[in-house]
Amino acid sequence: MHSSFARPLRQPDVSSPEFMTRRAWWLLVANLLVPGAGPLLAGNRRFGRAGLRLWLLWVYVLIAALVLWFVLRSVLFFPLTTSWGLRLLAWVFLGYGIWMAVTMVETMRQAKLIRVDALARGLVLVVALIATLIPVFVGGFVATQIGVVRNTIDNIFGGPNAGLKVPADGRINIMLLGGDEGEDREGVRPDSISVMSFDVFTGRVTTIGLPRTLTDFGFVDGPMHDMYPDGYTGCNVDVCYLNSVYTEVTVWDYDMYQDAADHGSEPGIEATKDAVEWITGLDIQYYVMINMQGFADLVDAMGGVEIDVQERIAMGINDDGSPGWTPPTAYIEPGLQTLNGDHALWYARSRYETTDYARMERQRELQDAIIAQLPGAMAQHSTDIMNALDEVVTTDIPKGEIGVVADLALKSRGRDDNVRLDLAPPVFEIENVAPDYDYGHTLIEDALDGNVPDATQTSQ
Repeated sequence: MHSSFARPLRQPDVSSPEFMTRRAWWLLVANLLVPGAGPLLAGNRRFGRAGLRLWLLWVYVLIAALVLWFVLRSVLFFPLTTSWGLRLLAWVFLGYGIWMAVTMVETMRQAKLIRVDALARGLVLVVALIATLIPVFVGGFVATQIGVVRNTIDNIFGGPNAGLKVPADGRINIMLLGGDEGEDREGVRPDSISVMSFDVFTGRVTTIGLPRTLTDFGFVDGPMHDMYPDGYTGCNVDVCYLNSVYTEVTVWDYDMYQDAADHGSEPGIEATKDAVEWITGLDIQYYVMINMQGFADLVDAMGGVEIDVQERIAMGINDDGSPGWTPPTAYIEPGLQTLNGDHALWYARSRYETTDYARMERQRELQDAIIAQLPGAMAQHSTDIMNALDEVVTTDIPKGEIGVVADLALKSRGRDDNVRLDLAPPVFEIENVAPDYDYGHTLIEDALDGNVPDATQTSQ
């Protein structure tokens, strides 16, 4: 009595179409589960063993990546945010897809389809063809998407940069600037200024918001300190606010910070950083400048951003005496809203019947919402988002180091001990008084220690 299980796969009874059909299915399924297993079982040992070795190598790499993800994620992210690392990863996915296709072709050759039952032969061939083409298309698609990421990283982080910086006191401090420009103003003004301070051991982040209207501040040692040794007063622009520093240095084209361009920065940013370091008492390792107009394109690329709007927001500015000014007629209504790019920009910018401090809070809400929703949006709109990021972000963070920062950002997500401190009323008085920056340093030190500022206590 003969059974299919009594016939070895390597020496089949080619005279039995029924057995050859079952054998073909066994080889096909085995090769789908372990690329190379089909040829190995069918008798092509050299080819099959090579396939198994590659498959085992792939499994080892995946296990190592999984271990690094949970144990030492920054080590994993470092090569994945460099050109060479991403190029290698793209070739790995494409090459593995092609190799899976080759093993399936060899499996079908070993299956001897001519000996398979005539009625089943077409179905086996169609399934094998699909199993051959899908890995190639998937590998090619993944490689293409990785190429988009690599191009974006090359464009954003591929130019001159500040180089790898050592954390200061166990922290990496990044200055965030929201650059705004318009027909009614001269040059670019960073209307949104903050510092994100990451604890490199825990990932806990302390965000320090700085009102653009801060006055009576100084500069750490450097060209701006030499120009304004007694503080930023009597400046060469209309008002001596914190966000005026960038404008003054840029518009007047001062001969200072000559090496800024060689480090991926510019004089206006370096001058602002000197002021922010003086105000906060922190060493700033890197900066990120966000173009607010391009920011709207990013939100559109994401398919919108969901915000729980707490109060009616006018899509317009206050009357500043400009000829032809009219009150706004469009509003963002309260409630859970999915804002498009234009509405999100007004949500962050609006000054009509509101304060700068309320605007700072809205900008923080928008920033947090985008960071939280961006990973999910990447799954559907990765190409559009990557292209938008290229137009939105300017930074001196080098390749590789952005992987370390990304790891810290992931660690910080959802933590209950993250702290937000705005050097603004009511905790820090700046209206009609000279700000007490010594007290500001105390607030910042407490915030870095994880202590939420008491809104009932002020510096005055």
